[in-house]
Amino acid sequence: MQYLNPYIELCIEGSSSVFKGLNQKDKEILVNQHTMSIIKKGQFLFKEGEKPRGLICLASGKVKVFKEGVGGRIQILRMVRQQGFIGYKALFSDSPWSVSAIAIEDSAICIFEKNIFVAILKKNPDLSIKLIKVIADELWFSNNRIVSLTQKHIRGRLAESLLVLRDTYGFEADGKTIRVLMPREDIANLSNMTTSNAIRTLSNMAHEGIIEISGKRISILDGKQLELISELG
Repeated sequence: MQYLNPYIELCIEGSSSVFKGLNQKDKEILVNQHTMSIIKKGQFLFKEGEKPRGLICLASGKVKVFKEGVGGRIQILRMVRQQGFIGYKALFSDSPWSVSAIAIEDSAICIFEKNIFVAILKKNPDLSIKLIKVIADELWFSNNRIVSLTQKHIRGRLAESLLVLRDTYGFEADGKTIRVLMPREDIANLSNMTTSNAIRTLSNMAHEGIIEISGKRISILDGKQLELISELG
């Protein structure tokens, strides 16, 4: 079928898209009824308290989802990968956003209006099962992260965060550099620690030969040791 732009094609036909198995008619409905937006690095996709416009699919780029806590302290809850969904919980509960989302690099999103998406969902049990799995996987991840961020020591938390970034975005062509650029403050907010502690812990790991740091680029030199540090907490 003919796609209006490469971004909607990625959301529907991408390797990890839940929409790949849909019939042509339903794919055409999604194509004809979506809206597409380009989000520049540092721009909000949405802010906490706003009303969802629809189901968001991240076609390209990278996004952090976070919540502002006591005293304005930021906690990054998850990093979104391409063809990942954002906002289905607020959408299905018909409630305002309880979190905020910002693009950490230039990104493109496709937004599917709720009624259109729900109508397709009702007549496609396979799609419903795929979406349930997505929700279940995120719940499993969130539960484990709560335990990790409250019980692990600083070193274990930071090691786990680097592994989360590795598993979410993969490596560059060299097979060791994580394919995402994040300032130390973001790494700290992902790991529930201060920026100074994140800088110090990263430096110690680099000195031990576990990772390599070049500006905002982080390479994992000893994955087994990093996994061990995360496991031991």
